[in-house]
Amino acid sequence: MRIYGVTGWKNNGKTGLMERLVAEITGRGFKVSTLKHAHHTFDVDHPGKDSHRHRTAGATEVLLASGNRWALMHELREAEEPPLEELLARLSPVDLVLIEGYKTGPHPKVEAHRGETGSALIALGDPLIRAVASDVPVDATVPVFDLNDTRAIADFILSEVGL
Repeated sequence: MRIYGVTGWKNNGKTGLMERLVAEITGRGFKVSTLKHAHHTFDVDHPGKDSHRHRTAGATEVLLASGNRWALMHELREAEEPPLEELLARLSPVDLVLIEGYKTGPHPKVEAHRGETGSALIALGDPLIRAVASDVPVDATVPVFDLNDTRAIADFILSEVGL
């Protein structure tokens, strides 16, 4: 399975870039899945719903299914967060998995960067960052794309992964 990451500091445009890349690449006929890392507690379930009640009662996994989609929630219950490789293995086969976050993951990445945040470039010290997508000119040793030039960034990623 081909994987490529979008990384960067908070509020630098990662999610917007991911959304545009998924639309662009699927629009070209490729099957794409995404994996997003969250540094905070999150919940896709809501108090009062049956699935939430199952989970809070102690279920390790709750699979919620309908005619439109299914979702599997897995409670770690004090266990360590699974490594990226283990999470990727749970995904169905697709042409490309785009990964948001996982700054230190062992996969190639493009860094999203917005000048207004004042964030330092991660690319300057990380050889796995193969390009920067920025809304301001930056001095980097890797290719630099306009943050809003989704087509060019998609071309670069697809070329990098051999699609």
